[in-house]
Amino acid sequence: MKAAKQSFKFLALLLALFIGTSTFAQHHEENHGKDGGEINTDKEVSDYILHHIKDSHDFTLWSHTNEAGERKHVGFPLPVILWTSEGLVTFMSSEFHHNDDGHTIVEKKGLKFAKIHSKIYELESGASNVAFDEDHHATNAHKVLDFSITKSVFGILLVGILMILAFSSLARQYKKKAIPTGFGRVLEPLVLYVRDEIARPNIGDKHYRRFTGYLLTVFFFIWILNLLGLTPIGFNVTGQIAVTAALAILTLIVYTFSANKHYWGHVLWMPGVPILIRPVLAIIELAGHFLIKPFSLLVRLFANISAGHIVVMSLIAIMVVMKNELTAGGATALSFVLAMFITLIEVLVAFLQAYIFTMLSALFIGMAVEEHEHH
Repeated sequence: MKAAKQSFKFLALLLALFIGTSTFAQHHEENHGKDGGEINTDKEVSDYILHHIKDSHDFTLWSHTNEAGERKHVGFPLPVILWTSEGLVTFMSSEFHHNDDGHTIVEKKGLKFAKIHSKIYELESGASNVAFDEDHHATNAHKVLDFSITKSVFGILLVGILMILAFSSLARQYKKKAIPTGFGRVLEPLVLYVRDEIARPNIGDKHYRRFTGYLLTVFFFIWILNLLGLTPIGFNVTGQIAVTAALAILTLIVYTFSANKHYWGHVLWMPGVPILIRPVLAIIELAGHFLIKPFSLLVRLFANISAGHIVVMSLIAIMVVMKNELTAGGATALSFVLAMFITLIEVLVAFLQAYIFTMLSALFIGMAVEEHEHH
């Protein structure tokens, strides 16, 4: 039975990789026509990969070119929420018609909006089109405050709802003092692992209960989002630096406002060192507290997840770029094997990055709440 489950997981991974490969190849094949050439140069491949890992205002599952040579996108729009010079403006992202070069103008409440390089701009009064300078910067439009439900926000909301449902069910079973059943049996050992192997050793027996809920939330949130990023759906939430920065800031807030007087005493006026050196050490400690610690959290998660997606798609691109070469067969086989190998590693990295972020958060919190005994 266990072998059957492992085989099923392996086949599911193969299917995910195949779908992702097919999507990339489909874009290569179907982009050959009236709306452009094939993706067969380094720059075109790089642009496609970078576009794939970016956030967007709509959810596109795949694209194709119909018999009339028109580019069609299969997916669904997301709400666009803007704060403009005239107040709040909302509409659906489908009104931009998947045009990302600023040529599609959306008019709402007497204002005109254009999407340029995935950013939404408000045109100046009287302008009917976007004017660009030599560096392709808009000269007659300015950015607006964008509170839209983007693809990453949609993923965050989806994972949040799934976590609430799963852990609410587990909490109800604990409340009844019953043995967890169903999916709760999968969650329980992970919950105990975070509590006993991350929270308690790093924070201490006296304070770990206060922070276990936060650490559990961070661990499962990052882990599930990392796993979703490995699917062909197109999520890359933890590969967005804004998301990792927000998580790091939350940890910063937790250990800053939980820190005791002993911690701040060591940070601001280090005992046991010459008085003249203490102000210098205070500056270094404050920089470490407010800058270095959160920066290490956000960069590590962002860089590892983004690099993993780029490597996998670059390996898949080998079979597309070398499609017409004499070595196409060998390149395709090598590309598939390498991409699958890296994808397997990324499954481990998805867990490892959630573990590292949670472990470092617990370590920083533990340093802040540690009580020093004076002899």
